[in-house]
Amino acid sequence: MKKMKLTTKIFLGLIIGILVGLLMQGTPDVAQTYIKPFGTLFINMIKMIIVPLVFSSLIVGAASIGDVKSLGRIGGKTVIYYLVTTAVAVSIGLFLGKVMNPGAGLTIPVGAEQAAKEAPSVVSTLLNIIPKNPLKGLVDGNILQVITFALFLGVGCTAVSEDKSKPFVNFFDSLAEIMYKITAFIMELAPYGIFALIVPVVSQYGIDVLKPLSMVILAVYIGCVLHAVLVYSTAVKIFANISPIKFFKGIAPAAITAFSTTSSSGTLPVTIKSTRENLGVSEKITSFVLPLGATINMDGTALYQGVCALFIAQVYGVELTLAQMATIILTATLGSIGTAGVPGGGFIMLTLVLQSVGLPLEGLVLIAGIDRILDMARTSVNVIGDASCAVVVASTENNLEPTSSEISSK
Repeated sequence: MKKMKLTTKIFLGLIIGILVGLLMQGTPDVAQTYIKPFGTLFINMIKMIIVPLVFSSLIVGAASIGDVKSLGRIGGKTVIYYLVTTAVAVSIGLFLGKVMNPGAGLTIPVGAEQAAKEAPSVVSTLLNIIPKNPLKGLVDGNILQVITFALFLGVGCTAVSEDKSKPFVNFFDSLAEIMYKITAFIMELAPYGIFALIVPVVSQYGIDVLKPLSMVILAVYIGCVLHAVLVYSTAVKIFANISPIKFFKGIAPAAITAFSTTSSSGTLPVTIKSTRENLGVSEKITSFVLPLGATINMDGTALYQGVCALFIAQVYGVELTLAQMATIILTATLGSIGTAGVPGGGFIMLTLVLQSVGLPLEGLVLIAGIDRILDMARTSVNVIGDASCAVVVASTENNLEPTSSEISSK
C-alpha cells in the first residue's frame, strides 16, 4: 500500500466504497450514522485549508509575476494571454456542462436549492469582488474577495523596494509551503474520506450514481479538444502564421509527456525543447513564458472545473444563475495563478470553485475516483496552451527563429 500511488488508492477507496454501499442497500441510515461522519471530517479538513492556502499562494504568485513593468511588453502579453484563454476555457466547460447535462438521471437533494435562489445579480457579484473589509472577507471565506485582496497585495509588493517587500513575501512563501505540506497530508487521507462519502450515497441511490460519470469524462475530453483546436490553433495561425498541423505536431512530445505524467512542471523541460526546436521560439521567450505558464496557465484545469461545477449542480438539483456562472469564471481564472505547486491542485481548486457559488463539497466524491482520467487531458491542454502563448508572444516580438527541420532542409 505504501508503494501505491495516491491516485490508485483514491480509486480503490471509491471502488471499495461502491461495493460496501451496494452491500448496505436497504440500510442507508446505518451508513449515514456510522460511516458518513468520517467523510464529513475529510470535507471539513479541506474547507479548513482553502482560505490560507489560496491567500498565501496567490500573494507569492502575484508577487512573482507582478513585476510586469520591468519585464515590459513580454510580461504583459503573456499574463493577458494566459488569463484570457483560461476564462475562455472555463466558459467552454460551463457550456458543455449545460449542453451535455452530465448530471441527468441522478438527483441527490441536500437543500442546496435555497443557495441558488439567494444568488446575487451579476452587478452585485462584480461589485462584491472588491472587499470593503478584507479581513471580514478572509474570516467569512468569501473566495472572490480573498483572491482579489491577495492579488492586490502581491502586485503591491512589486511597487515598493525589495528590502521592504521581501520579508512580507518570504512570510507568505513560508506559509504557502506549510499549507502545501498540510494539503499533501490531507490528500493522503482522501481514499478514506472518499470511501466514507460514497458509501452512504450508493447505499441510498444504488448503481445509478455511476452512470453520469462517463458523461463527465466525455464532456471534459471534448472540451479539451475543442479548446485546443478552436483557441490555440487559431491564435498561432493568426499571430504567427503557423499551421495548426505544424503546431500540434511540434508540441506533440510535450503533450504526450503531460498526458502520462499529469504534471505541467514535470513536463517543462520537454515543453521548452519542443517549443524551441520544433516551433522556432527563441530562448529569450521560452525562458520566461513557459516557466510562468507552468505556474499560472491552467486552461485544462479551468475547463474541467466548469464541467464539474455544472455536473455537481445538476446532481444536487441546483439551477445555477448567470451571476453564479460569472463567479465560477472569475474564480477559476483568477485562482489559476495560485494553483501550481499544490499536490492535488486541480482537485483542491475545484473545492474553491464549488465553495464560491455555494455548491456542496460532498459532490467532490463523485469526481475524485475519475480525477486521474480527467487530469491527463487537462494537463495536456495546459502544456499545449503554454506553447501557444510562447509562439504568439515570440511572433509579436519578432523572436520566432527557423526550426531545426527548416534549417536542415535549406
